[in-house]
Amino acid sequence: MSLKASFEKKVFEFKRPSGTSRGVLTKKKAWFITVWNQDNPDVKGVGECSIIPGLSPDYENDEAYEKVIKAVAEDADSFSLNIEELKDFPSIYFGLEMALLDLKNGGKGIYFDTPFTQGKQALPINGLIWMGDEEFMQSQITQKLEEGFSCIKMKIGAIDFEKELEILAGIRKQVSAKEITLRVDANGAFTPEDAPGKLERLNKFELHSIEQPIKQGQVEEMQKLCAKNILPIALDEELIGMNDLEEKKQLLDKVQPQYIILKPSLIGGFKGSKEWIKLAEERNIPWWITSALESNVGLDAIAQFTSTYKITLPQGLGTGALYTNNTPSPLKVENGELRRGRRRE
Repeated sequence: MSLKASFEKKVFEFKRPSGTSRGVLTKKKAWFITVWNQDNPDVKGVGECSIIPGLSPDYENDEAYEKVIKAVAEDADSFSLNIEELKDFPSIYFGLEMALLDLKNGGKGIYFDTPFTQGKQALPINGLIWMGDEEFMQSQITQKLEEGFSCIKMKIGAIDFEKELEILAGIRKQVSAKEITLRVDANGAFTPEDAPGKLERLNKFELHSIEQPIKQGQVEEMQKLCAKNILPIALDEELIGMNDLEEKKQLLDKVQPQYIILKPSLIGGFKGSKEWIKLAEERNIPWWITSALESNVGLDAIAQFTSTYKITLPQGLGTGALYTNNTPSPLKVENGELRRGRRRE
């Protein structure tokens, strides 16, 4: 095998500034790796290295990040055979992993050939409510309900907590827990001291779960919160940066969360996600998969991977319409489900 590779940086523009736990984003950077065999240069595989500054464990600045991608591109043969060398660079690992799968399957954007990939099945997803002022969040909720979502996820921790409780109360006045499943994502906004009280108040709205109520790395405190089970807790950022299998086992055994959430770009791609899923299922911990602001290329790959499992919970995959200059997509959202259309030619 004589593998060749190149890479390209792209900057995606948000349709409107988007509030996250890492501040308000207006632009999103990603690097695309393209791989091909020297004896068949017309067939190419594409993978996306997607980062979120302040959250991605392998990103400090563009220069240092591109240095690693350049090294991969210049020695694609070696890295394709020894991809574990990139375990400390989960987003780059994921980009190369994607590109190699695409190449292996003919370079048509097929990473996993499933009924979903063929357009025969859909994936249930949650409707995401972005952080912002009360009016903006309320308008999003109205839109998601009109679009037919049966599960809504609301990011909290950006505005006054009392206002957020009012918004949740307003949702529950419109729709019951039997009609709409409500998830919230605190992105570590609470302190260990105020978390129990806030969870008690949130629990009045019959929520499905709360993601990462306190900042990652506070394992003892998180274990205590999960043990109280005031409100089911899903670990998200807590999984980032854990590359060792034993370390992963210890976290799940210690904390015993009610759920875990998997973002392939942040936890070592498909391989890292498979490891977490296997460990979680052995411990009867339900899970779901979430994109991490990838473009439509990465989102499509993650959705295809998700469809290799028997899915019952709504997944966090509906972010394809964020950007003004996104890549073309075979994905569409209908009535709270993600569907896939025609393959890339």
